[in-house]
Amino acid sequence: MTGKTELNDWIGRQEQHSDVLRAQPARFLQATLGQAPTLTEGSTLPPLWHWLYFLDAQPAGALGRDGHPEKGGFLPPVDLPRRMWAGGRLSFLKPLRLGLNATKLSTIQSITQKQGRSGPLCFVTVRHEIFQHGECALREEHDIVYRQDPTGADRPQVSMAPPKAPQHSEHIHPTEVLLFRYSALTFNGHRIHYDIDYARQVEGYDGLVVHGPLTATLLAMMAQRCQPTAMTAFEFRGLAPLTGMAPFTLEGHSDGDDHTLWARRADGQVAMTAKARFAATPVRI
Repeated sequence: MTGKTELNDWIGRQEQHSDVLRAQPARFLQATLGQAPTLTEGSTLPPLWHWLYFLDAQPAGALGRDGHPEKGGFLPPVDLPRRMWAGGRLSFLKPLRLGLNATKLSTIQSITQKQGRSGPLCFVTVRHEIFQHGECALREEHDIVYRQDPTGADRPQVSMAPPKAPQHSEHIHPTEVLLFRYSALTFNGHRIHYDIDYARQVEGYDGLVVHGPLTATLLAMMAQRCQPTAMTAFEFRGLAPLTGMAPFTLEGHSDGDDHTLWARRADGQVAMTAKARFAATPVRI
């Protein structure tokens, strides 16, 4: 694995991007998720939909084998080949408005190397801050994990039971079109979401993989439908992949303004856990 000292040189590295939060990508995501396209300029951007903006468009020659930009630019040159979105924590401080300029400041916050059950791991946490009108509207800590290629010695994943008895549930039937559209809207070139041969033969999955951010977005949307006030915080952690276009279930348990959420695979295994917190009283937005 890349030397610890070399990787630590990336801690504190920053990059900044500006974008206009146009209404069209948000309307396209509404259509992708089966909703009427109602969002317009001036509307509040729903939680987690900021992933539609500040996209990184690198030339084809600057991409790695998996379709992601090559490491060693903003992200550190970790020499483990597989990259996954492990989870994240978000604080929603002010509404983000569609149609307005915004700025995102990203900072490499930490780099941690570990030995996991299936081999070496490297965790990189990136802090993102999004500003509108000179004020921070959203803070996010984004956890990325790098792993080695799968081997015959890989151990099966440990099954986890749902954290609570569900009070809410929704069934999701993913399709190749859903994955393609979300990849297109987020300019995500990771081949595990559209190249089934690569997903199986190189990264060891049993089919195409549902995006972790998409699953988190669906969980946040379910929680929001159960709560009339504004979301103030959200955190999520990926535990097992959702693959092969198998149906899965979103479930949740509400305790006042706090919601415990999870996505459960068809085999019963929990694929993602999440928590959402909402304002105690309606916020004028």
